[in-house]
This record gives sequence, C-alpha cells and structure tokens, in this order.
Amino acid sequence: MAEEFVIKGQKPLEGEVEISGYKNAAGPCLAASLLTDEEVILDNLPLVEDVLDMVEVLKGMGAKIEWLDKKKIRINGSDIAPEKIDPEKVSKTRISSLLIGALISRFKEFKFFRPGGDRIGLRPITTHLRALKELGIDVSQKGDFYYFKRGDLNGKEVVLEEFSVTATENLMMAAVLSKGKTIIKMAAAEPQVQDLGKMLKSMGARIEGVGTHTIEIEGVKKLSGTTHKICPDPLEAGTFVIIGSVTPGRVRIKNVNFNHLDSFLKKMKDIGVRFQKGENEIIVDYSSSFKPAKVQALPFPGFPTDLVPIIVPLLTQAEGKSLIHDPLYENRLGYNQELRRMGADIEIIDPHRAFVFGKTPLYGVKIESWDIRAGASLVVAGLLVSGETIIKNIYQIDRGYEKIDEKLQKLGADIRRVST
Repeated sequence: MAEEFVIKGQKPLEGEVEISGYKNAAGPCLAASLLTDEEVILDNLPLVEDVLDMVEVLKGMGAKIEWLDKKKIRINGSDIAPEKIDPEKVSKTRISSLLIGALISRFKEFKFFRPGGDRIGLRPITTHLRALKELGIDVSQKGDFYYFKRGDLNGKEVVLEEFSVTATENLMMAAVLSKGKTIIKMAAAEPQVQDLGKMLKSMGARIEGVGTHTIEIEGVKKLSGTTHKICPDPLEAGTFVIIGSVTPGRVRIKNVNFNHLDSFLKKMKDIGVRFQKGENEIIVDYSSSFKPAKVQALPFPGFPTDLVPIIVPLLTQAEGKSLIHDPLYENRLGYNQELRRMGADIEIIDPHRAFVFGKTPLYGVKIESWDIRAGASLVVAGLLVSGETIIKNIYQIDRGYEKIDEKLQKLGADIRRVST
C-alpha cells in the first residue's frame, strides 16, 4: 500500500534530534562482512529501506543473520552462494552493487543482476567494471546480468576514470585478499570510503591513504571477524541543519561528525544560517534572512552532491539570485519542477545547472518524490510553506532517511504518514 506525507508548514520546531548511522557507509560495510568466514558485528545500522533490502540480499545468499539489538547485527557469511542472489531484491537498491568487490575476493566465477537505485541519471557502473578488468578480471554482460570470471588476484596500479565512490569501495574489497600491492589512484575520499577503510583495517587488512585520492593496499591471505560501528549520517545532519534554519525555533542536532561536513557548514555560514558547534552536536536557530550563493557539487571534501537538492528550498528564501550546479547526474534537477509547482522561481539552464530567485513565498500543493534527496528537499519545502503539502511516493524518502516523520514530530512538526 502506498503512503504519503501530509505536512502543515510554518510550525515552530524545538528540541533535539539524534542522527542515525550513515546508509551509504552501511552498504559497503555489510558487503565487507562477506570477506571473512568469521562473525562480523555491525552496530548503528540505519533502519532504512536500502539497508534492510541489503540485509535481505545477504540472507538470500545464505549468510546467517542475527539481530542483537534494534540497530546491531551479527553476520556470518562463511556459507554464502552467489547463485542464490535474488535479482528482484538486487534491483531495488544500488548499494547492492557493492557486493561485486566482496564476491570477487571469495569466488572465481559468478553472475550478478544489474543493480537498481535512484532515477537521477544513467549512473552506469562502467568505471567499476573497467577498474576490475585492470585487476585481471574478465567481465561480460548478457541481458540484465554481469558475468565475472577470474584467476588469481594480483595487485596492480589502477587509475580510476573519475572519483567514483562505489568503484573505489569495490576495488578496495577486491584488493584486500589479492597477492601483492594494489594502488588506487583517483580514489574517492568520501566519509563512507573512510568508514569502510576503518572496518577493513580492523579485520586485518593492510591499507594506507584512505581519505586521500591515492589508496595503497597490500594484500593479505585472510581477514578476521570484527565489531564495527557505522559512522553518523552527514547527509541527514545537513538536512536537519537546513530544516532548523528555515523553521521558527531552535533545533539541537546530536551525533555529528564535523570532519564530514566542513564544506557544507562553510556554505551555511556564508548564506547566513545561524548555528553553533558543540561537542558532536550542532545547534541551529531560525534565520529570517539569507544571502544568495553559488552551490556546486564537488567530490569530498567539497559540497556533497546529495545535499544540493536539500539546499534549494532554503535558497528560495534568499534575497537575490543563486546558482546550483551538479555536474554528476543529468536527471538530478527534476525535483525543481515540483518546487516550481509550490511557487519557487527556478530557471533550469541545462541538465546540470539552475538559477534560484528569491525571496519567494512557497505554497502547499500535492507533489511527488522521485528519489531520496528530491523527497527530502520537498519535506524541507513543506515545513516552511504556508498551507498543506502532500508528498506522494515517500517510499523513496524511506530508502535513505530513518523515520524522518517521527523525528520531525518530536520537534513539533505537523507531519503525518497516510496510507493511500
């Protein structure tokens, strides 16, 4: 049964919100649990659809799964069989593609269904496949399946074609059990890559340079089990910073890693968002005026691509013309059409850039979420507008935000989840 959010905006928000574990870090860590035949315990898992789907994919392959607590899981992947992968479950989430690197380390031959994900562009995994071929892996495609075949894995120098997060993570998992040294150049440095590197090191992997654009991995024969706590979600933290800035009141955002938000918080300061840093927390006050800005998505430590949609409702309240630029995905700007229906003055220049003119009053209408971050952008807009906003297709939001409606309700927001 489909569900919608019904939001009545302009309500004062007061109180604390606890940031959940990072979905984009949980995916590679779940995949990495398959690199050992010993037990792995993952803590602080976010209870979002993409992560729960990934857990089901592992179960379907034969991994033994036990929930130790609400967000804590024990995994034993010693008896997995890639031929048992459920194509339907894989097709629901793009993070399932992270299993490729782990399976290459474990199996000399397997096939893998084409992964799913957001509708924000083509998002091919060509970069992943070419990088894996450089490690000596034979990769082919027939219909909806990729076929992987290898001999011995030997370390090599691989230069990625772009700062691809998922390609970097897959290469890291393919290289940790190889022979010799693998050097990954043009590696992504995002928080989720850092978190995976931390977990792999705790399992006995020999890795240097994680968090930079050159990663060196000396292969080992075996990895051990480990206990690892997923890092907090910088995208959820950023979303609540913006929510706190556009709604009356004061919001305290707890469980924040500032090292993952430097560029975002600098942009917030430049725009005029009023916030204070505490110990692992941010306190955000309502801001009545904002300055226009140029916001461009860049690889870490630049402004995160997934926070570009979230900032647009804020920019509609800035005095003047702002520019948003996301060079990564050609369909990322589709959510702006929904914001325009709410009264936003937005001019889409090309598939990657748009002007946002303000200050513009927004009004509640019935709109639809097409992907995770687009949906979060519409939630922000719904909270600041006058009148009632109805957001359809909120399954997309649930894929990346853990119970965002319940967290907002605790702050005083008038938001309801309604079955249709």
